[in-house]
Amino acid sequence: MAYITAGDFRKGITFEIENGSVQVIIDFQHVKPGKGAAFVRAKMRNVMTGSVIERTFNPNEKFELAHIERKKMDYSYNDGDLYYFMDTETYDLIPMNKELVEDALRFIKEGSQVDVAFYKGSAFSVEPENFVELQIVECEPGLPGATAQPGTKSAVLETGFSIQVPLFVNEGEIVRVDTRTGEYMSRA
Repeated sequence: MAYITAGDFRKGITFEIENGSVQVIIDFQHVKPGKGAAFVRAKMRNVMTGSVIERTFNPNEKFELAHIERKKMDYSYNDGDLYYFMDTETYDLIPMNKELVEDALRFIKEGSQVDVAFYKGSAFSVEPENFVELQIVECEPGLPGATAQPGTKSAVLETGFSIQVPLFVNEGEIVRVDTRTGEYMSRA
């Protein structure tokens, strides 16, 4: 059994808390007030229910790490609030609720390969590749010769997500996006 202390929390760490529920760290902050002991403020999501809670911890509190299995899968389609992912080895389709895949939907389209995280056989999270190439479907026309000018404009990707792009980028172009930050990287 591997353990982690609250002082070692990082985004993406998955662990079990007292009541047996498995939480994944969404955000955390180490706080050292002028008076009193330091503490860790964490925002966590229950991997099974998707509910989000905030809680403070003593940095020395110990928790058991949860064993998470990750599989490469293809996003197949959605049917209402269910999104289906296909195991590329067994061709099994796994349905997931919108709340569990909402963040990833900004960067994936049908046929995209993603990492699906499982805990004890239940899928709970979808992570797109770190860099994806998506088409711009809506933005103001590019300014000729604007490659030397600083500045950005808003653009809508084919997934419906809006990002900031340089002034010279045009509608219809395919751009490379960092899914961890949601930032434009380059033209594809």
